[in-house]
Amino acid sequence: MKITLKLYAMLTDYLPPQHRHSNIIDLEVADHSTIANIIEPYGLPEKLVHLVLVNGRYVEPHLRMSTTLVDGDVLAIWPPIAGG
Repeated sequence: MKITLKLYAMLTDYLPPQHRHSNIIDLEVADHSTIANIIEPYGLPEKLVHLVLVNGRYVEPHLRMSTTLVDGDVLAIWPPIAGG
């Protein structure tokens, strides 16, 4: 199935070089892939995976290992952001 992965801020550094300028990569993944399955190959440190949305809906941290995606989903991930 096809999904879109969007990484924001410093997380774009974990994308392949050719996708870092756009922060978006279209992926072909196995049916019933979880969020954890999808991001694992990119080596994102767990402490940097802060805000996770699937099709604009927040996924709580305790559900990220079990939440599966379907064809056409958009997975967006932001790191923690500090401001002042």
